[in-house]
Amino acid sequence: MVSAEAARNVVGIIVCLLWSCDFLYLLDGLTFVRQNIGCSPTFYRICKKKDVEEFQPYPYAATVLNCLFWILYGLPIVKPDSTLVVTINSVGLVFELIYLSIFCIFDTQNKGRKKVFLVLFGEVIFMAAIVVTTFLAFHTHERRTLFVGVFCDIFNILMYASPLTIVKKVMTTKSVEYMPLSLSLANFLNGCVWTAYALIRFDIFMLVSNGLGAFFGFLQLVLYAFYYKSTPKRGSQDVKPSEIQLSASDAASKA
Repeated sequence: MVSAEAARNVVGIIVCLLWSCDFLYLLDGLTFVRQNIGCSPTFYRICKKKDVEEFQPYPYAATVLNCLFWILYGLPIVKPDSTLVVTINSVGLVFELIYLSIFCIFDTQNKGRKKVFLVLFGEVIFMAAIVVTTFLAFHTHERRTLFVGVFCDIFNILMYASPLTIVKKVMTTKSVEYMPLSLSLANFLNGCVWTAYALIRFDIFMLVSNGLGAFFGFLQLVLYAFYYKSTPKRGSQDVKPSEIQLSASDAASKA
């Protein structure tokens, strides 16, 4: 009989593999070989054109904050026996910072570089305030888990739901051009994997936000399937910058 801890480790490895695949796709993009899923199409285009064009860094910066919250949540002094949560989100944090570094390097017109630094600085200040409050105001694992877990759920749900902002445009234009399949699939898989992780050793905070994430991802896949045939084909033309630029596996990891 497989123990709960062993099962959680297997699920954690799957999440790490999803992150690794996303990073390998990014490296593939940097060598200009081909476009792939996750963040890579966005950064493939940025690296190829050596310009960030109209792409925005905010979704990636938001994912940085999400990873930081889950790292705090998984610390032994907050939520014991959550080493994998810390490890996986630490990996995700590194990848997100790499993505933002690439953005800053190719921000030739300096349109977003300053904003990235300001947003990251604000996130550090906000995170520091949460950390201080967690350790000074709450003195038991249960209270600390509750306090940090609520913030984790809020930001995780916002991250998962953000692609749904394009639904109105998809239904109006009857086109999924601006709703990448890779992002929707990544959200769905990420939500499913982390939901399974939360169920093995019941964790209400991980279950709520990631369960909703899987549901949101499923809705996106249904919408994509419904409007795929009515989407105009562009042949070999360059794809326009997507209006949804959230790190797919990033998301994922974040839980």
